[in-house]
Parts: sequence; structure tokens; C-alpha cells
Amino acid sequence: MNMIRKNEGKRWEQFIGAHGESLARKYFSANGYQILEANWRHGHWEIDIIAEKSGILHIIEVKTRNSRSGGYPEENVNRKKMLTVMKAAEVYMKLYKKWQHLQFDILAINLSENGPEFFLLEDVYI
Repeated sequence: MNMIRKNEGKRWEQFIGAHGESLARKYFSANGYQILEANWRHGHWEIDIIAEKSGILHIIEVKTRNSRSGGYPEENVNRKKMLTVMKAAEVYMKLYKKWQHLQFDILAINLSENGPEFFLLEDVYI
């Protein structure tokens, strides 16, 4: 019984994450970004969204929550996660050498009764 609940919770988290990434792509497209990649993977590296705006390559980590009981979504992007995202971006930059300007962003999405609330943290460094 506990295993079933645990798996159901995992599937729910995956659903929320996928829904948030879909909302994020729409958010960035509506705000003048060109989405280059979504869920980019290379080996064990992954980047949620890679986008371009005004000649700057944006590496975007998306965090989505459907309740604030676990804190704000952006609070779940810790130093370890950002280091992993930065290493993944380094691989991407080696593969696609045309980019000279790079920026790390976090898009936090809270799914509320009134619709999604977006909070964009731009040019994030650790």
C-alpha cells in the first residue's frame, strides 16, 4: 500500500513538473524569447529550457509547486542544483560554440486557484 502511494506521489510530481515546463515555454514565448530547446539532454546532463533573447543564451531552470506548504518553488533550487545546471550549460556551450553571452535564470511557478503565478529570477549565480 505504501509503495502505491509513493509511486502515485512521484507520478503527480512528474505531472506538475511537466505542466509547469509547458506553462514556462508559453510564458517565455509570450515575453519575446525564442525557445531553442526544452528538456535538453546530453549524457546525464539536463537543462529544462534553453532560449534566446536579444542575442543572449538563457539557461532556465523551472520549478513548479501546486501549494506553498513546501515553500516557494524557487527555494528548491539549491547550490548543488545550480552547479549541475552550470555544468550542463558548459557542455551545451562546447557543442554549440556560437554563443558568447550566457545567462542563468530560474522561473518559479506557483499553481494557484486563480491561475499560475510566475516569478522570474534573472541572471542567477551562486
